Amino acid sequence: MTYIEPAPIKDKENPLESMMQRFDKAVELLGISDEMYYILKVPARQVTVGLPITMDNGSIRVFEGHRVLHSNILGPGKGGIRFDPDVNLDEVRALAAWMTWKCAVVDIPYGGAKGGIACNPREMSAGEMERLMRAYTVAMLDVFGPDRDIPAPDMGTGPREMAWLMDEYSKAKGMTVNAVVTGKPLVLGGSLGRTEATGRGVMTSALAGMDKLKINPYKATAAVQGFGNVGSHAAVLLHERGVMVKAISDISGAYYNENGIDIEGAIKYRDLNKGTLENFPGAEKITNDELLTLDVDVLVPAAKEDVINNENAPYIKAKMIVEGANGPTSASADDIINNKGILVVPDILANAGGVTVSYFEWVQNRIGYKWTLDRVNRRSDRIMKDAFDKVFLTSQQFNVPMRIAAYIVAIKKVSDTYKFRGGY
Repeated sequence: MTYIEPAPIKDKENPLESMMQRFDKAVELLGISDEMYYILKVPARQVTVGLPITMDNGSIRVFEGHRVLHSNILGPGKGGIRFDPDVNLDEVRALAAWMTWKCAVVDIPYGGAKGGIACNPREMSAGEMERLMRAYTVAMLDVFGPDRDIPAPDMGTGPREMAWLMDEYSKAKGMTVNAVVTGKPLVLGGSLGRTEATGRGVMTSALAGMDKLKINPYKATAAVQGFGNVGSHAAVLLHERGVMVKAISDISGAYYNENGIDIEGAIKYRDLNKGTLENFPGAEKITNDELLTLDVDVLVPAAKEDVINNENAPYIKAKMIVEGANGPTSASADDIINNKGILVVPDILANAGGVTVSYFEWVQNRIGYKWTLDRVNRRSDRIMKDAFDKVFLTSQQFNVPMRIAAYIVAIKKVSDTYKFRGGY
């Protein structure tokens, strides 16, 4: 029997610490009491489980899984399940808290949650993945539920894994419960528009920001760092609205074209080239660091956390940063970016389109009626635009950057709700 040791916390900025630095600033500006501070800070529930799984070769390996319910003040927990070798409890706690603020800032009735298993899905067969997801679901039967905690896909998981989770949960309950999870295949109650929802929210946020900065989208330029689900959809949708996307990137490097990248062509190339842009012919190869410092109107970091840090922040020339990824800007870079006068649409606002359409999926499952794509998009766009306007107004009222304003909006909503509900 093999025990898979969970990953240690990396030496770089801990995502939990970065999130808490912003949280603390917002709490101070709101004048939140010490009692409320700890109610908002301490997770409502943390569950860690050992999952013994029979591998294809007959051996048994024990994987460590986590689920953190950060808050259920606004409603049931909501958050993805991550399959990644670097999963650890600190990371899951940070991401669960992010989900609380993300749901609150777009005004949907969810608290924040997150789950993860320390494993490497790239080294596992479909059968091993299925056994792991089903075992995790069984271990979390008293945690998950349409009115308690609703998981979703995240890094290393997708619709297939959500289908296994729904099936295992449904078997345990003796009936089909498709509202227990979102991000499912369409035939199992998934929502139209879910795949592109996060990228669409990034596009909506970018256009709202351009409007405030008086930038004409048809004369605007952009660079998109990361060309996965979020980055590629954001690039397509920005391009459709007139923005010239001059650079894109993935793990193979960054690609620049002064006259604009053919985004549709890049997606076709990636899909035919084993999911990578390696040797993409329609652009000049540059480094990821060079992409981040290009002279463009809009920079969309849509890959990993901490890509914008105190080392490269002084060289960023974009007028606006729209954060498609979670935590792409380290806390140490915030002041540098703000002092340069760059408008930052923070992650908890810019990439909340995904959880918004996840909420729509849950609503459709609860009422047993499927919405059209047009209805999903219209309602998602309205929610994202309203949230942007509220955060922008708050940033002006408190004279703070959009990031701190987003935390102020979210924290005020959760704390006010708690006061109305009351405690012990």
